[in-house]
Amino acid sequence: MPPSFNQEIIEEFRANGGKVGGPFEGGDLLLMTTTGARSGREHTVPLGYVRYGKKLLVVASAAGAPRHPAWYHNLLAHPMVRVEVGTESFGAIAVPAEGGERDRLFEEVLRVAPGYAEYRDHTTRVLPVVALERSEPVPEEGDGVRAVDDSGTTLADKLLEIHTWLRSQLRHAHHEVEAHLAARKASGAGAPPPPPGLGLQIRQHCLAFCQSLDFHHSSENTHLLPALAEQHPHLRGTVERLREEHRVVARLQGELVTLLDDVTTAAPDHFRRELNRLSDELTAHLEYEESTLLPVLATIPFPPADAPPSAPSP
Repeated sequence: MPPSFNQEIIEEFRANGGKVGGPFEGGDLLLMTTTGARSGREHTVPLGYVRYGKKLLVVASAAGAPRHPAWYHNLLAHPMVRVEVGTESFGAIAVPAEGGERDRLFEEVLRVAPGYAEYRDHTTRVLPVVALERSEPVPEEGDGVRAVDDSGTTLADKLLEIHTWLRSQLRHAHHEVEAHLAARKASGAGAPPPPPGLGLQIRQHCLAFCQSLDFHHSSENTHLLPALAEQHPHLRGTVERLREEHRVVARLQGELVTLLDDVTTAAPDHFRRELNRLSDELTAHLEYEESTLLPVLATIPFPPADAPPSAPSP
């Protein structure tokens, strides 16, 4: 669709609580904002969607065009997206399905919205099906993560919210890696690797973790840590250690991405040991931040009185 046409739909959607007229009247429509793979700028597009459990499915159909739409390339580079449905807005991780899982989800899409069959028949490419997974932190009982009350009113609450979400992404990586290694084992010694099914899931959750942690640390280094050092001189040693830890964590993130790139070929036992080592070191950093910063941040209101109503996602 031409950019001007998209913009008209976006403006109508936001002005009418998610409802639009014309050819989309009565249909399930959402707005998805991605970060440009090259430009780094935000881009918003209207897309039809299908609900599937707790996920929303969107199809990179481009109306049957021979190439994937730009938004699909954007989310491969930056999995964190913002979704608007009706009057609700939330952060999500965009995870393209692969192999048999993609085929199964596309059949579900066709059951609800059979018009996608026409787009499929107009092109030789396989139309990607992308699951949009809400990115709110959901602590699991017994996982060692402190629960976050939605009514939190301090900067300490916000830090815990972000850390809880980051821990959830590490858990995703562990669970999906175990499923992938189990599929490799089931295929038998000497057999070819199992069909793709979890590779993109692992990659997208890993990228979401690393990019969110980068953003979190950049914000801390630019705003939070200098303010703490100025307002609480006795914490200057702690602030310097945190800055050094951020440099170490950046190295660990690079090691984590490299490790997960080898999930299809690495020796399982070695892979598990390395993944556990990196996860333990990253978790130890989060725990150190909490032990040193929470008592001070618990005295700082969040959001500030002069802040806009919505705060950025982790």
